[in-house]
Formats: sequence, C-alpha cells, structure tokens
Amino acid sequence: MSSRVLITAGASGVGRAMAEAFDASGAQVWVADVNPASLEACPPHWKKSQLDVSDETAVAAMFARIDEEWGGLDALCANAGIAGPTALIEDVALSDWRTCLSVNLEGAFLCSKYAAPMLKRQRSGVVLITSSTAGQYGYPNRAPYAAAKWGMVGLGKTLAMELGPHGVRCNVICPGAVEGPRMEGVLEREAAAKGMTRDQVYEGYASGTSMGSFVEGRDIANMAVFLASDAARLVSGQVIAVDGHTVNPDPKV
Repeated sequence: MSSRVLITAGASGVGRAMAEAFDASGAQVWVADVNPASLEACPPHWKKSQLDVSDETAVAAMFARIDEEWGGLDALCANAGIAGPTALIEDVALSDWRTCLSVNLEGAFLCSKYAAPMLKRQRSGVVLITSSTAGQYGYPNRAPYAAAKWGMVGLGKTLAMELGPHGVRCNVICPGAVEGPRMEGVLEREAAAKGMTRDQVYEGYASGTSMGSFVEGRDIANMAVFLASDAARLVSGQVIAVDGHTVNPDPKV
C-alpha cells in the first residue's frame, strides 16, 4: 500500500506544494482546508475535507472518516496557520492573540491528538509540524505569531519523545520567508507598521539570509517528503529550517 498522507491547509500555498510533492511520490493524499473554493480546485483523486483546525469536533470527525476510509495514516503534515496581527504588543487585541494561537498552535495540537492513536496502533508513521523561523527567533510586531510558532516547536519536541517508543517520528519544519500571496500580505502590513515600502521590507528579509533569497513552496515540500520517507527513518525530534540560512532575523533596511 502506498503511504497515506494528510496535509492541513493543503489546498493552497505551502500545503498545496506539499500535497503535489507527496502525490508525485506515489502517496495517497488527503487535504484539509478551510477554503472550499481552494479545495474544489484540487485534483479529483485527492481526498478532501473542509476544516477549521481549531474546531475539535470537526477535527475528530475528519480523523474518524480517515480511519474508516483508509484504515490508518502514515503521515500527518500539521501545516495550517494564519499570520495574526501586525502590531506592537501593546496594540494587540486579546481576541486577535487568541485566534492566532488557536489556529496555529491549537490546530497542530488537535490534529496530533487525533492522529497519535492511529499512528501508535500501527507502530509506524510520522508527524510533521510546520512552524516557522519565527519559532526560532523573535519577531517584532508579530508577537502572537512568534509565540504560536515557538509553542509548535515545543509541541513537536514533546511528541517525538512520547511517540518514539511506539515507532512514530515527529519533526518540525521551520520555513523562512516563502514567496507567494500570503507573504505579500505580510510584507504590505509590515511596511505599513514600519513606515517603509514593500520592496524595502522584502529586501530586508532577503538580505537577512546568507543565500540572499526567499524560499519557495517546493523547497518546504521536498523537505516534508524526505522527512516522511524511510530515508529519514532515524530523524526525529528535530527542528529543521528551510530558509536559505537566516543570519539576521530582524534586518533594519
């Protein structure tokens, strides 16, 4: 049987790149996404669920359906996340803080919670959590996002310890700045917050890496496919940045 892979936020952006890469590797793909139009645009042979990852009832129902239709799961890519507000800490509303942590951190927790029994039962599999380089460094004007992404690193490290004795691995992928519409929104909001142009902020991000470049969704997807494969059979509990090597996480341009 080919591997069975679930990707949350899998209908667009990095998640879509992951889904396409796993599909190309021969895996069976199941994408969950909050956006029905994006799901509709996915290939017809992919399994699909419209899902808000912060809704425990909906998450539980999806995993029950996966167990019924697939009989198990080989890889969970807990990839869903939102940017959250761009503001100084004193200007962040508690409701915005909670929403950001709920989708990012609680979403990864809920999916891991319901995937774990399936993976432990078969004594194999992998959990991949998409954090961010914001989960390795501070991130001015983005406190909720950074806090959530740091929390996801702690979650992944702990899952590796809990699941390892059952033959299940867990790793955390930390993308840097990823080209695409979502990052464009981040650039525009950060430019407004800092009184800079979008291009100045872009250049600041790019120059803050030793390779002087943003990354692409395919770069994250290739790492995910490798980490889910037998080639990485003893790679667990690791936090792996795919970012062109961040040397200055908050460059001033």
